[in-house]
Amino acid sequence: MNFNLTQIPDRVKKPRRNGITMVMDKGLSIEESKNFLSVAHPHVDIVKLGFGTSYVTPNLREKLEVYRAYDIPVYFGGTLFEAFLIRNQFEDYISVCKDYGISMMEVSDGSITIPHAEKCGYIEKLTKHGTVLSEVGSKDAAHIIPPYKWIELMRAELEAGSTYVIAEAREAGNVGIYRGSGEVREGLVQEILTQIPEEKIIWEAPQKAQQLYFIELIGCNVNLGNIAPSEMLSLEAMRVGLRGDTFHMFLNKENA
Repeated sequence: MNFNLTQIPDRVKKPRRNGITMVMDKGLSIEESKNFLSVAHPHVDIVKLGFGTSYVTPNLREKLEVYRAYDIPVYFGGTLFEAFLIRNQFEDYISVCKDYGISMMEVSDGSITIPHAEKCGYIEKLTKHGTVLSEVGSKDAAHIIPPYKWIELMRAELEAGSTYVIAEAREAGNVGIYRGSGEVREGLVQEILTQIPEEKIIWEAPQKAQQLYFIELIGCNVNLGNIAPSEMLSLEAMRVGLRGDTFHMFLNKENA
């Protein structure tokens, strides 16, 4: 860091296995990616090229090289996986990932229905080709999954080989683990945490209030995803108590 401050919580150092921040790139240009990484790269652990944007991104290979130059893993959004799957092009998806040097893959079923045993089969197959993240939860706000089912699905997907399970929220943070207003379904989250290790879950949390909730609940080394590039430094400051929302969280009250 740029100067010494006492009473700053210990952040896990990169390369991290927990305390990770996954950024959602919804269409940065090559120059914007470079500018973003020039200030945020020490705090970025994973970049997701959101939904199917990788299909329509010009100069995709050049853009991927920008992230690789900083040793930051990039993966294609789960919606793209589903787009290949619904077209019976699963093997083509593997070939595309290999062709573009993508060694991290997301298996999701937020837009299409996949029998869960079949979904776990795709996870197992993809672990032979790289690191797998799997997303649990529907993008349909009307589809409410009870807590016991979230736990059952997450546990099975971790056992199938997922390195992390992602708790669905969409890029807006208004489905899955959140209500339509963006409010956290606290009972659901806390019940999940009774059975699934916190370091194995990436909570999609695009909104500041959602990020704050998980930092207060789990601590500065909580895994957070779907973070906007423009919010990266703000989030890192909040993680270590250098934003108003968390200013007093890590202070020793006797010395403060």
